[in-house]
Amino acid sequence: MAWVILFFAGLLEVAWALLLKQSEGFTRPLKSIGFLITLAMSMFLLSQSLKTLPVGTAYAVWTGIGAAGTAILGMVWLGEPRSVLKLVSLMMLVGGIIGLRVASTH
Repeated sequence: MAWVILFFAGLLEVAWALLLKQSEGFTRPLKSIGFLITLAMSMFLLSQSLKTLPVGTAYAVWTGIGAAGTAILGMVWLGEPRSVLKLVSLMMLVGGIIGLRVASTH
């Protein structure tokens, strides 16, 4: 169950990162409030997953999901530049996240 909680914490990290961008330096109140709510929820879920998962693994997976998800959605929704090197690097990041999950079961 901790892995499911951690996964959702990572998705919320993606949400708060995108809302941070959309808040335009905290000048848009609704986006800013959304950022604060998703940030708090992400941290809460991360803290719950840390009750049973090792901190190094959980933190790496949480930030990896956030980084990969934010980069992918930035390219898809926000028109950020794409390149072969960026896509290969994202695949390696996702592979690392999967590797950490697999390694934690051994």
